[in-house]
Amino acid sequence: MATETDAARDRVLASRAALGEELDALEASVRAAVDIPAKVRRSPAKAAAVAGSAGFLVLGGPGRLFRRARRAVFGPTAGLPRSMLPKEIEKTLRQLGDDGDKVRGAIERDFADYAKRAAKENPPVTALLATSVARPMIRRGIKAAGEWFLRTDDEGFSARLAEVRERAAEEVARRRANGGDAPPGPTPPTTADEPGPAGA
Repeated sequence: MATETDAARDRVLASRAALGEELDALEASVRAAVDIPAKVRRSPAKAAAVAGSAGFLVLGGPGRLFRRARRAVFGPTAGLPRSMLPKEIEKTLRQLGDDGDKVRGAIERDFADYAKRAAKENPPVTALLATSVARPMIRRGIKAAGEWFLRTDDEGFSARLAEVRERAAEEVARRRANGGDAPPGPTPPTTADEPGPAGA
C-alpha cells in the first residue's frame, strides 16, 4: 500500500513540477510579448516602419495618395462655379426682385442637400474601387503590425524565462529560510503506519 501511495505522490509532484515549468514558460512568453520597449531597442528600424505605417493609415494617407494619383492622371478638377443653378433659374430669380437673394439661398441650400444625399446614395465607381482594393490591404497591414508587436522572439522569451525562474528560485529560498521546506500544497494522505498531523 505504501509503494502505491509513494508512486502516486511522485506522480503528483512530477505533475506539479511540470505545471510549474509550463506556468513559468507562459509567464515569460506573455512578458516578452508585451515588452514593446525591448522590441524597439532590438530592432528600431522595424518599430519605426510599423509606427510610420500605422500613422500613415490613421492620418488618411491612402486616400490622399489616391487623390494625388488621380489628379496626376486626369488633371486638376474644375473649381465650383459661383452659382450652381442653371441659367433659366438664374433668370427667373432675377425677376423676383428684392426677395431674389432669399429665394436663391433657399434653392441653393436645397440643391446642396440633394447633391449630398445623391453622393451618399450613389458613390462614384472610383471610390468603390478604391475602398474595395484598399480595405483588405489596410486590414492586412493592421494585422501584421499587431502580430509584430505581440509576437515573442527567442531572445526576449529567454530573458524573461530566466527572470521568472530566478524569481521562483528566490521565492523557494525565502520560504525555506522562513521554516517551510517546500511551496505550500495539498498534504499527502497518511497511511495506518504513519501518525497524522495532529499526532493521532
